[in-house]
Amino acid sequence: MTLPQTMTLIEITEPGGPDVLKPRQEPVPSAGAGEVLIRVHAAGVNRPDVIQRAGKYPMKPGMSPIPGLEVAGEVVAIGAGVSEFIVGDKVCALTNGGGYAQYCVAPSSQTLPIPEGMDWVHAAAVPETYFTVWANLFDMGGASKGQRALIHGGTSGIGTTALMLCREFGVKAFATAGSEEKCAAIRQLGAEAINYRDQDFVQVIQEKTAGKGVNVILDIMGGSYFNQNVAALGMEGRLVMLGFLGGARANDVDLLGIMSKRATITGSLLRSRTREEKASIAEQLREYVWPVLSAGRCLPMIDKVYAYTDAAQAHARMEAGDHIGKIVLKVD
Repeated sequence: MTLPQTMTLIEITEPGGPDVLKPRQEPVPSAGAGEVLIRVHAAGVNRPDVIQRAGKYPMKPGMSPIPGLEVAGEVVAIGAGVSEFIVGDKVCALTNGGGYAQYCVAPSSQTLPIPEGMDWVHAAAVPETYFTVWANLFDMGGASKGQRALIHGGTSGIGTTALMLCREFGVKAFATAGSEEKCAAIRQLGAEAINYRDQDFVQVIQEKTAGKGVNVILDIMGGSYFNQNVAALGMEGRLVMLGFLGGARANDVDLLGIMSKRATITGSLLRSRTREEKASIAEQLREYVWPVLSAGRCLPMIDKVYAYTDAAQAHARMEAGDHIGKIVLKVD
């Protein structure tokens, strides 16, 4: 396959607001050992992209400074040692950055075939979100059939994915949101909605579970919710932290509450996981989630699609907090 010499990508010209995202011409990258080169048709927009753009997400060595952690497209070249894909395969991939571009390299171990019947936009909304939810809610968090989960930010990409997978795998879900429109969307996904603006989520959880609490909490708020989360947990409950929109530090931590419930407090960043760890998550997704997606269930909820050259508008929408589901960039 003959490839162009150059491509257009979206770079972060300097730390700042959405307007620092600008198009730039750069040589098309080459697939290294264990990698595939993907002609990108769509790329997902995620909260880490926004944090990186603001200059608050340190980059690990070897990671691309170009934003974009998930893509969908066609394999146009393969690196040494890659045997599971061939040129022409339609794939989606968890990248190590670089997704806001016409071409992107990704480790083959983090690349998966697009589920049957799925279009580019929906496929691009899968990797980062489904990797994150599976690794944190079901693996680290141990959510399983018959248990109860609380999902904060229930209408985000992470939130909607978590709620759909909870419904699919028999986990009773509660979710917080800040408007009636968002609460309605949560209810449509089969979960109990809690409007945090006029409801105390701890009180609601205690009432709805007859004082038993939830088995696992997926939290994006961090410090501001810490003690409330501990109060909402049941015995031997797990609090899994994914973000710190409410602060990176918790004051006056309720240690007695943690000890009396034998609670587990943990968290993770997908970007900091090793290639081997990400490969393991990919294998689990292929085994447990890919059949569900191929059957047409638990498909990503798409909020809005932008041209990739309008990445600044996409970031502004994410920061405004009005989106329900995933924001995706379409690449011509």
